[in-house]
Amino acid sequence: MTIESILGAIVIGAVIGALGRLFLPGRQPIGWILTIVVGIVAALIGTAIAQVLGVATTPGIDWIELIMQVVLAVIGVGVVAGIRGRSGT
Repeated sequence: MTIESILGAIVIGAVIGALGRLFLPGRQPIGWILTIVVGIVAALIGTAIAQVLGVATTPGIDWIELIMQVVLAVIGVGVVAGIRGRSGT
């Protein structure tokens, strides 16, 4: 794993996580680091699901894969916010 791939995962995770928070209505009691972690996990799982379903990789932006990743980020942010909200932190 190179520095570029780690930085790329952080940037993609931040974007996917931010989109997940943007599309989830209401306020989420999670910080930006946890948002990035949720975004990275959502991006990895979304890519794996897209590959399993046979979504073709295209030059440029893979819109179907991106939509899967954002939907997973919305779900992930909701779950994490629910857990954090119940714990009172």
